[in-house]
Order: sequence, then C-alpha cells, then structure tokens
Amino acid sequence: MIMAATFTPRRFLYAACLALLGCDAPPHTASTSSTVPAELPPSTSSSSHSEPPAPVQPAGPVNTAVRASNAFGVDLYQQIKREPGNLAFSPSSISLALAMTYAGAKGDTAAQMRTTMHLPEDAAALHGSWATVLSQWASPKDVEIAVVNRLFGDKDYTFEAPFLELTKSRYGAPLEKLDFAGAPEAQRQHINGWVMRQTRNRIENLIPEEGVSKDTRIALVNAIYFKAQWRKPFTETATKDAPFTTHKGTDITVAMMVSNESYRYFDDGKAQFIELPYKGGRFAMTIALPKDKAGLSGLEERVTSASLSDWHRAMSSERVALELPRFKIDPPAGFELSAQLRAMGMTVPFKGGVADFRAMADPPNPADRLFIQKVFHKAFIAVDEKGTEAAAATAVIMDRAGGPPQKPVEMVADHPFMYFIRDIKSGLVMFAGRVHDPS
Repeated sequence: MIMAATFTPRRFLYAACLALLGCDAPPHTASTSSTVPAELPPSTSSSSHSEPPAPVQPAGPVNTAVRASNAFGVDLYQQIKREPGNLAFSPSSISLALAMTYAGAKGDTAAQMRTTMHLPEDAAALHGSWATVLSQWASPKDVEIAVVNRLFGDKDYTFEAPFLELTKSRYGAPLEKLDFAGAPEAQRQHINGWVMRQTRNRIENLIPEEGVSKDTRIALVNAIYFKAQWRKPFTETATKDAPFTTHKGTDITVAMMVSNESYRYFDDGKAQFIELPYKGGRFAMTIALPKDKAGLSGLEERVTSASLSDWHRAMSSERVALELPRFKIDPPAGFELSAQLRAMGMTVPFKGGVADFRAMADPPNPADRLFIQKVFHKAFIAVDEKGTEAAAATAVIMDRAGGPPQKPVEMVADHPFMYFIRDIKSGLVMFAGRVHDPS
C-alpha cells in the first residue's frame, strides 16, 4: 500500500467472476458533481440465476471492448505466466472489473489505465461496447452463463451520482450498503459468500483475510460463471490411461479423452491449434499444443492478440484424431495483480495522494480520496468428456487518496499446452491459461 503518513486509509474493493446480476438495493446518498461517461445498459444474468437480471439493451458495437480486453489480457498473461504450474484466469473478467473502475477515474489516472488496458479515448464507446457484449450473453442457447455485478459501499461514505447511475443502469450494478467501519470481517465474508453463490460455489475466498478493513469504503463486484457441453462429446468409454510429460519433464499417467471428428484445425509448423465448439455454437475452446514437448514457453512468447486472431482465421475443417487429457484447475488461492499492473505501466492509480478517482467519489477532505491498493483475481476450470465448467473473480482494492482427408490429422496433447475459451461471435477471450500437469 502506498500512501502519505497523514492519510486515514479509505479502501475501495472490486471483485469480478463469470456471472451477471442486478439487485434492488437502495441507492446510496450521492453528490451530483463529476463527468462520468454514461453509455451503458445494465448487465445480465442467465435465466437460471437465483436473482432476476436487470433489463439490458445493447448500446454499441462489441469490437471496442473485445479489442481492448484481448490485447490487455495477452499483456497480462505475459506477466502472470511467470508463476509456475497450471494457470487459469479470465481476461474478460479482469478487463470488465477495471473498466468499471476506469469509469471513476480522471486525469493522469484515467490516461494510464486507458493506455495499459488498450482502451479507446471515447469512454462512452467502451462502456456501450461492454453493455452490448453483456446483453448478448443474457440468454445464450444451450449454455449456462451468468455475469453479475454489484457495488458494496460503506453506509457512511458518499459516491458521485453519475458514477452510481452508470454502474447501476449500464453495468447492472446497484449499490448495497455495508458497515465496513463497524464489522469489516463480516463484510468480507458477506462479499465472498455472494461471489460463491454467483459462481455456484466454485470461487471461494476471493478476498483473503485482511483484504478489507474498517477503512474499506466500496467494493465493486463482478462475477462470471460458465458451463457448457461439447457439441461433439467425447465417448467416456474411450477414455484411457496414457502418458503425459509435465513441464518438469516427469512422465505421469493421466485420463486421456479420445475423439476422431471434424474440427476447425491449423498447424503452423511449430504448434497445432484446434477449436472445440460447445453446444449452441456461440462459444468454443481452443487448444494450442506446441510440437516440441518442451516448447510451451516458446509458444507463450508468440501469443499476441494479433496472433490469436491469425491462428483462428487460418483454421479450416479437418478430421482430427484428438487425444486430450481431462483437467481441472482449482487453485486454493488466487492472484494479487497490483505488481503486474504496475509493471505494465499502471502506476498512478496505485498512488495515494496522486490517484484521481474523483469521478467515483469526491470527498471534501482530499485525504479521503480513493486509490487502488490491491487487485485480486481467482479462476476455476474443469474439462471432461461432457464439456467445461469455468468461473473467475477479480477484486480491485482501493484506498482513498472443405472435406476431411482420408487419414485424420493426429493431435496428441501428451505434454503442456495452452487453452482459450472464446465467444466466437465477438471474438472475446473469456478464459485462458495453460496445463502443465493435468493430474
């Protein structure tokens, strides 16, 4: 945490996952100054969600949000890939969380967030673009997806009316009042419990102990949950025990799923790429497998938002004899991303007394102004013969201040690989990561 010795901490918390919601919490007292862009309809949730979604109307082309999120997600992956082992994260969840935070930023703070996150100059276009993406996810065919947003604000702190209107009417995130000052631990548990419910108990303890305190003033929470069946399920009886060479060079035995079907496929000489569609045709998982068993790091270095687009455009229908291990990535703890974001150039938003989030809250005492303190993120993914289940959460903590060939192509994922879950229609990467050890 960075702040001057004279400051009394005022924290702002943001959490995100893969699920979307609106609630009927009463609005907080708000001032009327500020110039927050307001070009967003409310977020949505699937019909299976326990809380009714706020109505959503598309507000703009999706390209703006997709380009920004994918580019930012690739940049962030280059930072977090340094952590050892399996990896799961949601670029869209983190981008969405920080986009809402950006709605409260001004001056150099907004400029740095805009540059780091590849955002357009037109903030209204960004928010409108996210609104359209969210509205398109409201009732997808054959897929369970929920995207939920809510603000948890301290009952005695005042937020700017335009900001609250933007987050409520455009992102579907109403404000729920909590007593951070009187019972911070109870509020942390309350928020974590809310995230767990939205993610069907897949994201636990998003905010760790001491992640909020009596000085916390607001938590903007977004959750995402995704569950889908393969369009062409793997036959369970065909699954076999097979060898897999881990990132450490160790040979292990894994449950290897087997398929011999037509898929969109591409081979660039260094790696193989295959797209596995889910029922409904809106979403798909891409597996990127280096040909060299020790070549994952080289493949990771080649990943850019442009290369991802190029690989998908280059795919064509092929009959593929595919072997893919079942895997589940369910880390006990998530990421704290503030160091990575600083390294990417987002430094001013983390500086107490310098960060400018007056479009979010503009207290009379400058010492009470907000700045980002921590950014928490956590994700879950499970892949088996039937399909995929995935969830993710992000928290930003702020203190004030053609025909198939006769012979199928072989693709055997018996060594580390990358994966991406995409919204095919928009191109948005929802989840991404790597598998070092499926066991």
